[in-house]
Amino acid sequence: MARIQDKARALIASKMKLDESEVTPEKHLFNDLGADSLDFVELSMLLEREFNVKFSEEETANVKTVGDLYHLIEKYTKK
Repeated sequence: MARIQDKARALIASKMKLDESEVTPEKHLFNDLGADSLDFVELSMLLEREFNVKFSEEETANVKTVGDLYHLIEKYTKK
């Protein structure tokens, strides 16, 4: 699980041009990390490719924090 989070954190930090230390589970993607809707769509697609998963629109609509993204990825990678 920690490995998934580490990989996702690195991808989020790279996409958002942040230091990895700024990407913590409680950080809000929009309010804290400065993502906009296009960033979020691109980030979701990047994570889907990296982890070979497919998120539904309903699931991504509920994602607000980095931790939410971690849980969503883990939901699909545990299968």
